[in-house]
Amino acid sequence: MDHLIINGKQTLRGEVAINGSKNAATAILPAAIMCSGICVIDNLPNVDDILSLVEAMRKIGCKCDFKDKHTLIIDPSGINTTCANHESVRKLRGSYYLVGALLGRFGKAEVTLPGGCNFGTRPIDQHEKGLEALGASVTTEHGMIKAFAEKLTGANIYLDVASVGATINIMLAASCADGLTTIENAAKEPHVVDCANFLNVMGAKIKGAGTDVIKITGVNSLHGGEYTIIPDQIECGTFMIAAAATAGEITVKNIIPKHMDSVSAKLAEMGCKVEERSDSITVTGYPNLKHVNVKTMAYPGFPTDLQPQMTALLCNVSGTSIITETVFDNRYQYITELRRLGCNVTVDGRVAIINQLEKLTGADVNATDLRAGAALIIGALCAEGTTDIGNIKYVDRGYEAIEEKLANLGADIKRVSKEE
Repeated sequence: MDHLIINGKQTLRGEVAINGSKNAATAILPAAIMCSGICVIDNLPNVDDILSLVEAMRKIGCKCDFKDKHTLIIDPSGINTTCANHESVRKLRGSYYLVGALLGRFGKAEVTLPGGCNFGTRPIDQHEKGLEALGASVTTEHGMIKAFAEKLTGANIYLDVASVGATINIMLAASCADGLTTIENAAKEPHVVDCANFLNVMGAKIKGAGTDVIKITGVNSLHGGEYTIIPDQIECGTFMIAAAATAGEITVKNIIPKHMDSVSAKLAEMGCKVEERSDSITVTGYPNLKHVNVKTMAYPGFPTDLQPQMTALLCNVSGTSIITETVFDNRYQYITELRRLGCNVTVDGRVAIINQLEKLTGADVNATDLRAGAALIIGALCAEGTTDIGNIKYVDRGYEAIEEKLANLGADIKRVSKEE
């Protein structure tokens, strides 16, 4: 198993290009199953979660060929089973989109319960509620989600919570259902919009994505085509926070600045200089940033997937900051590892209280999940001495070549094998 070795107190400066959105890709690839022709997906992030999803699609007979490491050609004509029950499915949370896609095209699906990061209860009851409203029978037994429908029919669906996963799964199934489906209290995240845009390019009729009411008029079939995935909002935010943490200056390129409004506003509140352009943002950090309070919320609020990275930044800021996590009920598991670096963080339920110590120092730590790994990297960049980060498999799930990008910005970082 690989480790990252980081010698801290290096100021990061330069430009970094952001890859395609992992969260969008994990919805769009299953959506391609519903198409009758070949789909070419560009700007695909080359990360482990996507490679696992591609393998899962191949296992059910979908032909997937990489034109290059960021372009995938998908031919779903050879799908020979609607049962996805193998290890690659269990590796990531987004594999549950196979349920909506297979149900929408074939009228049935059996998909093993998904895996992904373990940071609290992540129920699928809203998925089941939506699919049942469309006329499907949905059960969970023997570790499998099973859905079947003689016919899917449009319905009015109100989500009890604005679930991203449920919104996308319902949208997938409803795209080829009879009649009109209305999703109220729909999630508004950029990757929901990107999935809807992909489906529309392939012939679907979806309106309202990005608002809390989405309307889907079912069509008989979807055709193939070419689509480019949006930039990764969370990767972008991670590098913006790294610039602030190291009192550096980083320009993140190939992005949609509007997606970063909540992060840009919070960094500016801390005293960073944030300059937006049409497809890039430059963040300049300074040695004496101000403490702030952060509450994670559904988009357009501050993303829960940037909460750990923000916590690591605030550990190196004077004064007392408060983080309130409203999305997941157990997302502070990484705090124990941050404390090994000297971070002074107290957790009470969903609230973390952060006080700056005189200095952070390097230590041996382990990533507990994907974004926790990014938080430890940011903490290590701020710490004096050497930090050894294990369990980098979590980081590889969502960040492509992160050590190379950081090294190009001036970080003293290298990947080593366990034996080394």
